[in-house]
Amino acid sequence: MPEFSSSAAPPAPPLQVAEWLNTPAPLALAALRGRVVVLHAFQMLCPGCLSHGLPQAERVHRVFRNEGVSVIGLHTVFEHHDVMGPDALRVFMHEYRWSFPVGIDQPAQGTGLPRTMQAYHLDGTPSLVLIDRRGHIRLQHLGHIDDLRLGGLIGRLLAEPLPPPDHSEG
Repeated sequence: MPEFSSSAAPPAPPLQVAEWLNTPAPLALAALRGRVVVLHAFQMLCPGCLSHGLPQAERVHRVFRNEGVSVIGLHTVFEHHDVMGPDALRVFMHEYRWSFPVGIDQPAQGTGLPRTMQAYHLDGTPSLVLIDRRGHIRLQHLGHIDDLRLGGLIGRLLAEPLPPPDHSEG
């Protein structure tokens, strides 16, 4: 489970999303600077995602959304492509009432692994990526992570100083 110190943390690659659900506009990590981002990569037919990852993402979203934390789901399909399309995902989101924003990872040509999954070097689902308020990856974890450990890590990232404003953009 790679956990990075502040000085060794790599920048988070941009999300490459084909479509967004549960948000009025597309999300960009650059626009979320100053917030801790909990990126949860999942597949709707993944047993670990359904039993642990997605419920945890929903709990984090409900508890921390007004505390400087953004939860983003990433539906990253690398198997059973024919049955996990956008229409099935919309029904799945509605039936389980997941309320956090979800992006559909862009498929990549010539490979079964979607683009964001490749960019983050994710090994499967459920995967959790914690991105600090500067936009750097601080934790990348495959599988279940204990709620108390995750809450402690989020608290640590929230306690770090806010990044200075970026005045390089117009």
